[in-house]
Amino acid sequence: MKVLIGVDPHKASVAVAALDEAKGELLERASFPQDRAGLRALERWARRFPERRWAMENAGGLGRHLAVRLAASGESVVDVPPKLSARVRVLSSGNARKNDGLDALATALAASRNERLAPVDPEAASEALRLLSERREDLVAERTRSLNRLHALLRDLLPGGVAGKLSAERASRILRSIRPQSSSARLRRRLASEVLRHIRTLDRKIADLNGRIEAEVVPEASGTTLTEIFDLRRGSHPGRDDLGDCRRCGTLPHQGPFRLLRWHGSGGGFQRRGGAPQAFSGRKPQAQLRPAHGRSMPG
Repeated sequence: MKVLIGVDPHKASVAVAALDEAKGELLERASFPQDRAGLRALERWARRFPERRWAMENAGGLGRHLAVRLAASGESVVDVPPKLSARVRVLSSGNARKNDGLDALATALAASRNERLAPVDPEAASEALRLLSERREDLVAERTRSLNRLHALLRDLLPGGVAGKLSAERASRILRSIRPQSSSARLRRRLASEVLRHIRTLDRKIADLNGRIEAEVVPEASGTTLTEIFDLRRGSHPGRDDLGDCRRCGTLPHQGPFRLLRWHGSGGGFQRRGGAPQAFSGRKPQAQLRPAHGRSMPG
């Protein structure tokens, strides 16, 4: 008997529902705490069904740890989007009743009726990109806060402060030109030097992460052609980081939808199959402005 186990994960507990795939009947429901002992008890409970597979709701969020753990142990696990299981729950019960048991059952029903759900891969390449991207975002945010603190210190050391963009090299030249006279000014200059050293350290870490992200994104390492899209390989870093932060990319069972887009020469644009290329360099201004009222107003 083939059994499909629907899982509704939470921070403190995990609700499961075993469903007979052939008959579509509910076999059993259970709930386990979200800790080591509870997950071991869940695995012992699941061994009663030799032919089993798992349907995890939100496998990229609260269910990530359990989904990766099951997939790494050889279990078959698919990711069920929360919207899909919610739609099945509402249509099955006829109202918006919601509890852990119904959520787990709705997750199993959604997986049994949908064959295009993406399987959970514990060693997905996008996971490494996501971790590197999140780490880089944290470092960039810390660097921005440090630059703001440095601006505030220089404002008290120089008349009117420093205008424009402030980099580590420019701040170093400015600090070397300052000759404080009072004790408080000397302390501010010392604190500004400490903040500047912290910014230099952050710059080195960000540059190292940029290199690691480049190494992960190149087609030879990742096996993807998404880097051919403008602004992902040649453009700014946030564009490249979007590859690791693409939550919905993992829900696709294959890369067919991505093949709809292809790089169009060197003009910096996309081209859909069978369509004309669209430039990425911005829109051209209209030849004649339309009036804000009257019959010429569109729509």
